[in-house]
Amino acid sequence: MDNKPLSPWAYFGLEILYSIPIVGFIFLICHAIGAVNINKRNFARSFFCFLIVILIFIGIMFLIGSASGIINAIQSALSK
Repeated sequence: MDNKPLSPWAYFGLEILYSIPIVGFIFLICHAIGAVNINKRNFARSFFCFLIVILIFIGIMFLIGSASGIINAIQSALSK
């Protein structure tokens, strides 16, 4: 196992790589599962957790928006 620390530019480059829509996700999964460097593997796992948190947040915002639209539709239907 390689414990060599990554430079700030390596973290920056990995973040850009992981932000590419399909290819970045494939690299993210590969690095999170099988990277030899433990620092790269931990960064990939933390980036993956960040993506999960963002997706949950977007899902909650979508549900709130949908619920408010449904409530407005019901209120307008009842007021007629």
